Amino acid sequence: MGARGGRRVLVIGGGIAGLTTALHAHEAGHRVEVIVKDALGDGATALAQGGIAGAYAMGDSPAAHAEDTLVAGAGLSAPDAVDVLVRDATARIAELVARGVSFDRDADGTLRLGLEAAHSAARIAHAGGDATGAAISAALCARVREAGIPVREHALLVDLLVSAGAVRGARVLAEGRVEDLPSDAVVLATGGAGQLFAHTTAPAVCTGDGIAAALRAGAAVADLEFVQFHPTILVSPGPAFLISEAVRGEGATLIDDEGRRFVFDAHPDGELAPRDVVARAIVRRAAAQDGPVRLDATALCRREGWSAARLAARFPTIDRVTRERGFDWAQEPIPVTPAAHYLMGGVVTDTSGRTTLPGLFAVGECARTGVHGANRLASNSLLEGAVFGARAAAALGQPWPSGPDDTAGSVDPMVEPLPRSEAGPFSRAALQRLMWERVGPLRSHDGLLEALSTIRAWRAARTPAAPVDRRIPWADTTQEIPPLPRSGGGSDAVSPASCTSRAAIEDVNLLEVADRMVVAALARPLSLGAHHVVASSSLAVDEPSPALIGAR
Repeated sequence: MGARGGRRVLVIGGGIAGLTTALHAHEAGHRVEVIVKDALGDGATALAQGGIAGAYAMGDSPAAHAEDTLVAGAGLSAPDAVDVLVRDATARIAELVARGVSFDRDADGTLRLGLEAAHSAARIAHAGGDATGAAISAALCARVREAGIPVREHALLVDLLVSAGAVRGARVLAEGRVEDLPSDAVVLATGGAGQLFAHTTAPAVCTGDGIAAALRAGAAVADLEFVQFHPTILVSPGPAFLISEAVRGEGATLIDDEGRRFVFDAHPDGELAPRDVVARAIVRRAAAQDGPVRLDATALCRREGWSAARLAARFPTIDRVTRERGFDWAQEPIPVTPAAHYLMGGVVTDTSGRTTLPGLFAVGECARTGVHGANRLASNSLLEGAVFGARAAAALGQPWPSGPDDTAGSVDPMVEPLPRSEAGPFSRAALQRLMWERVGPLRSHDGLLEALSTIRAWRAARTPAAPVDRRIPWADTTQEIPPLPRSGGGSDAVSPASCTSRAAIEDVNLLEVADRMVVAALARPLSLGAHHVVASSSLAVDEPSPALIGAR
């Protein structure tokens, strides 16, 4: 290990991406501090069930994995980023094993690999059946503690500190007070923004903090319109509980009230079609029958001869939770619905995690590496965190290049006034309902305009009076609308620095990201990947056949 004379590095986030970055940076001799919003180990990584893609058996290859990733990305994935992902996959999975992750293995010691939707081969390594994320999180947290890397818990990112055009630290809220933490580099690993939606698999900490802070600092952000909705969340009281795609990979089916496998109406791969296709098929069928569709794991018992004990052994977490909520999924199909699961867009980076702002890196779900394009391939997210976390750490000591194209994510000009908002008072629940209904799996132009008008009205009500540009940022019109406070440090910017509570800061961040997400969606009038636009009265868009979206 090198001497502790390296750069001062703040890693903000404690999932696979952040902790991989922290460990590699520490091992390279940098002075690292990890900042986490709750306790170390909380967050999205620990909730991941399905596994990590990139374990290649006989007959499979990185090239085949790359092709599957590019197909799922609907033509928007960056080939160079995808090449990095699959090229480094074997080494990163081996590193996780070395750090203490016990992946499931067959009797002969080989990795037991699973098949998931839109993969052409079984290449998903899993641990504890359906507890892969928990196993990875526990191992990496333990290694960080053992390495003596300082961890500051219950500290919320407020803003980035920018000086002379470069990021020089972060402002955090901890123990009721705001503190500035200077550094040579900041690595955002803050996760996504799932808490924008009424139905989400994301934990409560996923409020878009890193993306919003990057926007205010002036970093390029792209592809926020692409939100992946996981098809199968258990319909039951209590916190949202995901039923892993691996269940369908093993042979479980989706059926309607008539017992018919309706997803084949939408795609020839049926239940193993890309997630966006399956999620939309479920939304439509549930609406048509006025009730949830069902996931039928009893098909495994009938068709494959699985016993209830084998089902429980393969999916112990799912078995336990479904039974706790009153379902015997070995004997009866269980009700499921889609929920917001993963944000493909984020802070624009190159293949080493560098953003368009010197000194600022981004890794994991808050980053837009270009891997996922318009739709993430199942189980690529854990792999992306491991691969690009390691690469970001390696780039910490390197001279800052010109950076990725800072025009990425710019929107096409649109000339259209917003409708007058009739929004009631802001609440987070109201925002979440609005985003689910208007910016969810099925979107319309009119609905997006309504959402943006409401979000702008809420933002205006929370903003001190100041001279602002009262036009739609992409519209050549003088019609006044609720003001959009500018980001990037202007005197009229909405800043969480004036907020006095964690919830208030999170609300500012959610509204910031929601605004940019809707603007991005409006700028893409045609369906692509996870962004699906249906015809509306103000814009006649021919809805493409779902069977063609993501199809081979």
